Amino acid sequence: MPDVFNPDSVRAFLLSLKNPTSGLPLLLAENISSVVVRDAMAGCVLTLGDGDKAGSESLRRAVETALLSLSGVQKAQVILTSEVAATDTAPPQRAAHKRPPAAGKMELPQLKNIIAVASGKGGVGKSTTAVNLAAAFLKQGLRVGILDADIYGPSLPRLLNLTERPPYLGDKKMAPLEKHGLFCMSLGLMVDAEKPVIWRGPMVMGAIEQMFRDVVWPELDVLVVDMPPGTGDAQLTLAQRIPVTGAVIVSTPQDLALLDARKGLKMFQQTGVPVLGIVENMSFYCCPQCGHRAEIFGHGGAREEAGRLGVPFLGEIPLHLSIRESSDNGLPIVLAEPDSAYAAAYRGVAGLLAQAFSKA
Repeated sequence: MPDVFNPDSVRAFLLSLKNPTSGLPLLLAENISSVVVRDAMAGCVLTLGDGDKAGSESLRRAVETALLSLSGVQKAQVILTSEVAATDTAPPQRAAHKRPPAAGKMELPQLKNIIAVASGKGGVGKSTTAVNLAAAFLKQGLRVGILDADIYGPSLPRLLNLTERPPYLGDKKMAPLEKHGLFCMSLGLMVDAEKPVIWRGPMVMGAIEQMFRDVVWPELDVLVVDMPPGTGDAQLTLAQRIPVTGAVIVSTPQDLALLDARKGLKMFQQTGVPVLGIVENMSFYCCPQCGHRAEIFGHGGAREEAGRLGVPFLGEIPLHLSIRESSDNGLPIVLAEPDSAYAAAYRGVAGLLAQAFSKA
């Protein structure tokens, strides 16, 4: 074990690890990059060739366990990335079910599916829907990340009770935080929660690109992107620069929300992003005392709109106190009450989406 707790000593310690079966070095120098040591946390990025995913995950866990054995280390974070060797003549291969990005879009091969959760207007529960869908994908056994792209009103820190800053890995790179098994990133983790973000369009567009380009995302089956409401610079950046698998539109049943949702849906269609479907949030309220059902915002409007526009209707999410309370407490209802009907509603939407992007 290193006598001095710093990046160089941690790197040397990792290079000293042996495979218990063969006795050979567990890692090579070229596998280890971006060693970070901060407070009681140690971490690194492991760059591995294309190979067995389960074996790579076992290696990641073994390295984290080794780091935790170091004196003074209370938390370890190891991120996996894959890279084709420079001597290879063949171009890097993307996930088999993901088409190469169109010209002008970023190469993000470690993110198999990128799902944008959007709404035409604020206040329809888009962020709550996004984080619960991410949790529902996790429950399906997928490896999941969530990116809060709402620059002006980031809510992911509250929804997942995130208080740490993302680890800085050097070379202008950051690691996402991990919470409840989800890999998370939000501008809200890096700015004062009490101060407004007053940025012009180009700054917003640059920040969104950075959260894809400069965050060292691990290999993920799906990255859920919580979009800001509306059809502005953030949506345009995502459509033009990011290889998005598809978009999900969240709306309440009322006519005003549906009017704005329609604009958001058509914006994605016009920019070539497939619309995977519409979710009707706050579809109805069921009294917890007497069971009376009240359709406060109307009912069925999103289903009718989906049929009229020719896109899938993904499901109804009720308005319920438990959903709001679990969100405020930093634990999505899908994780807080996995056996509840409300969690089942989110899982139903996630199941339909998983079928859709597996065919994309």
